Amino acid sequence: MNLLVESAEHPHPLALVEPLPLTRHPAAVYLSQISSSSGRTMGHNLNWCARVLTGGQCDRLTLDWAKLRYEHTAALRAILLETHPPSTGNLKLSALKQVLKAARKLKLMSADDYEDAVSVERIPGDAPLRGRLLQPEEIQALVRVCQESQTAIGTRDAAAIACFCAGLRRAEVAALDYGDCDFSTGGIFVRQGKGKKYRQTYLIPGGLELVQNWIEIRGRKAGALFYECKWWGEIIPNRITSEAIALRLQEWGKVAGLESFSAHDFRRTFISNLLDKGVDIATVQQLVGHSNIGTTARYDRRGEETKRAAVQKLGFGLG
Repeated sequence: MNLLVESAEHPHPLALVEPLPLTRHPAAVYLSQISSSSGRTMGHNLNWCARVLTGGQCDRLTLDWAKLRYEHTAALRAILLETHPPSTGNLKLSALKQVLKAARKLKLMSADDYEDAVSVERIPGDAPLRGRLLQPEEIQALVRVCQESQTAIGTRDAAAIACFCAGLRRAEVAALDYGDCDFSTGGIFVRQGKGKKYRQTYLIPGGLELVQNWIEIRGRKAGALFYECKWWGEIIPNRITSEAIALRLQEWGKVAGLESFSAHDFRRTFISNLLDKGVDIATVQQLVGHSNIGTTARYDRRGEETKRAAVQKLGFGLG
């Protein structure tokens, strides 16, 4: 899969001659502008691109991104077209183009070289829809097993489920602070959204009570909303990680006897249910923090029955 192979004794032509300070390194500058969870994903994608371009000699920090030209990006796209599904391939292309954009802004590339390099088109095709809708009884079962455990962990995780039901990503739930909750309105202020965007959303009915139950145990001091907990009841005032939250949900799902689901399925469910209730898609987009309204539309999992019902509203006097 490598495009240019050099011997181990000779540096690759695309390798940096000498290290760049991180404030001048295109990949480092780009990754510093996105959230930590997105940064991990895009960092892996950039490492993949660097390895393919140099036969494994470079990673994202040792590749000289400013040297990339159209022949490099076109070759990468051709490889992605053969080896990756469209969604994954386009994610890698997006990371690549963002780094080249940073290189241009840092004046490491000429305008012509930049425009040519990023002119490669997206990979065509749609990936199969991922995830599933969670039914109300499934969410109720999750909350019930959390509450029946009569533990601090269970109380905390029931509150976390309430936040997931408000359309938050798992990294956003983990990043919540006590001060982000408005206990008078049920509002949740998301300060660490994807792309570091801020937004206001709201807990669904019953969600505020679950969060307040956790606050009674946690206390009303500043800091992370969701702390680490031990099964024997000890609460450690360290912010829980998004990975730990996802793991806890899976464990509760097993206890409740649910089919496999992911933390992101709560977000899919939130979006689909709002659309099903007739909420306009622009409002849904604002609540979930999507930059592109098309992204919101792709989360719709309402199925064929909703489409059929919509068509039945039409009346042309045919019969």
